[in-house]
Amino acid sequence: MDLYARVNILGGRAVRLPKGDVREAISLDADPIARAKGWVEKGADYLHIVDLDAAAYGDYRNRPMIEQLVTEVDLPVQVAGGVRSIGEVERMLEGAGAWRVVMGTAAIEDQVRIWEICRQYPDRIAVSLDVRPDEEVAIRGWMIDSGVYMEEMLIELSSAGAAAFLVGQAGRDALVEPSNFGILRRALEIVDEPVIASGGARDRADLEALIALEGGGKRLGGLVVGREITEGRFTMEEAQAALG
Repeated sequence: MDLYARVNILGGRAVRLPKGDVREAISLDADPIARAKGWVEKGADYLHIVDLDAAAYGDYRNRPMIEQLVTEVDLPVQVAGGVRSIGEVERMLEGAGAWRVVMGTAAIEDQVRIWEICRQYPDRIAVSLDVRPDEEVAIRGWMIDSGVYMEEMLIELSSAGAAAFLVGQAGRDALVEPSNFGILRRALEIVDEPVIASGGARDRADLEALIALEGGGKRLGGLVVGREITEGRFTMEEAQAALG
């Protein structure tokens, strides 16, 4: 299992979203690039950069900063947030040099487009699914219920050629609530592509449970981490040691 360090960017600053609502963002750092470099020093395997302005408002003001970030850090970077068109995919993968992009709402609402993009960029398109406890998929920053369910989306988007799936529980505060192991286990049972737990781990016990989690004879391919490490719930060194 690989560790993906998250940097959420809103208004040019690194922020935390306790419940996924950009209106309740908590500012963490005025320099997201320095924060990303800090994760490199801590020992992350990948960087997971989320452009919240693009995701929530269709405002791409952070893109130049993200392009600079990709060139300045010595880790593969996957970019999420506002990736809704082939033009944005090209900008991030070919222009900026990102390792991978993550599509969310657009992949669910326009499955014809995601098939075309995955064919054009094999192994470089991941899909993020924010899932309710009943496994309905939420879209547009957890604000809207899509009317479709995780199993259906995983099967469809696996067939489309998605390289990996980031799966998390919509509305969960990673520092307060435990991971939804049932949702992650179900995802492992449904698809062969790597399943990445996108909601983080509340503490060391949750981390160890996620490492041990199994479904369909498979284990998680990755875990997105952030504030649980910077707040001292466990260290990156402890996480890497637990991974063996």
